[in-house]
Amino acid sequence: MNITRNNVDALNAVVTVEVSKADYSDKVQKVLTDYRKNAAIPGFRKGTVPMSLIQKQYGKAVLLEEVNKVLQSNLNNYLAQEKLDILGNPLPKVTEDFNWDVEDYKFEFELGLAPEFSVNLDAKNEVVSYKIIADDKMLNEQITRIQKQYGKLIAKDTVEDGNDVSGIFANEEKGINNRTTLSLDAFADKNTAKLFIGKKIGDVITLKTKGLFDDDHKLMDYLAVGHDDVHGLDVDVTFTIDEVTTHEPAVLDQELFDKLFGPKIITSVDELKAKIKEDAEKQFVQQADQKFLNDVVESLIENTKFDLPSQFLKKWIQVAGENPLTVEEAEAEYAKSEKGLRYQLIEGKIMAENNLQITFEDLKSYTSEMIKKQMAQFGQMDPSDEDVQGIVARVMSNQDEVKRLSEQVMSEKMLNLYKEKVAAKSKEVTFDEFVKALYGEI
Repeated sequence: MNITRNNVDALNAVVTVEVSKADYSDKVQKVLTDYRKNAAIPGFRKGTVPMSLIQKQYGKAVLLEEVNKVLQSNLNNYLAQEKLDILGNPLPKVTEDFNWDVEDYKFEFELGLAPEFSVNLDAKNEVVSYKIIADDKMLNEQITRIQKQYGKLIAKDTVEDGNDVSGIFANEEKGINNRTTLSLDAFADKNTAKLFIGKKIGDVITLKTKGLFDDDHKLMDYLAVGHDDVHGLDVDVTFTIDEVTTHEPAVLDQELFDKLFGPKIITSVDELKAKIKEDAEKQFVQQADQKFLNDVVESLIENTKFDLPSQFLKKWIQVAGENPLTVEEAEAEYAKSEKGLRYQLIEGKIMAENNLQITFEDLKSYTSEMIKKQMAQFGQMDPSDEDVQGIVARVMSNQDEVKRLSEQVMSEKMLNLYKEKVAAKSKEVTFDEFVKALYGEI
């Protein structure tokens, strides 16, 4: 067997595989001999069917199958030996007049080659590493929320200043129909709140969405409207009142502190604020990290320049799936997947250059910590190591779970590497400012 390669350009090559009769004839003969031993053909005893009849009935099909096996095996070995970094799979070049009645064959395969490029994590970029702080506004709102949650709820018939109202926001044209509860001070304009004063259960109030709240994003929560629809939304909505309540706030005393955190853990309002701040900022770290990771990925895709064998990949996409695609469908699919493919190549190079690998101990340790956190959420603050490791063993016996956890471990490794090497700007923001940055508004 002879295999040669012609590099069309830096990203495309054609491999020619020449298969001679000596490469496959013994294998074909063995299969046909086995067929003859077991063939059940009327008029012949088992094992006595003439080979000429077996050859006539099964010869062409066996030939095709054995030549294909030899072809694929040797092509795969060649790609491995040559250490070719290919994208997709080799695509056979179709020959309309291919002749199977000869003894020697020649097959051609198109290859899409991975591009050569470099990744500079230290390069100048626009990535921001956010540190989210819990400001006084958030802390005071959280304390008010706690006082309401643990206070007494009193039902009322008529809306008065300071009450909460529950009801349904509706607009048939926009498909809005959402039940919510809000306090009157949620509205941006005090005159809007005044429209509710004196109203009773069953009353309907018509409101304009434009400027209804001090932040359009609140429409997402109160009206159940998508993010892309909230900006500039200017329609009338009705609010049908179905419940009016007032709260007698809980007193910020030791009884409440103990109820929240356990006996004598918190003993003053200042300590309560400090605890809330600490817990909130721990939760914010994960959100800030996720945005940082997403922004680094986008920056690397944008700033790491290289070409792809796009025409080859589009042809490969056409035939790679269970059902063949049209040229137009393959074009659309390539457009959707190009960024992902680019980052896959970038990530692979970064992992190789920085020797990022996942060991069994990495996976086991990560899974153990994840399980401990989950158990803590259900009140099991100090589980035994035996219990934890028993759950770890069950989780890691599931291959789908192992794959998912491996991706999370590698994502964490990549995040830590980016934090160390990417030249990002640091910025301290409140949570409200972070939300605006998340949606590209600051």
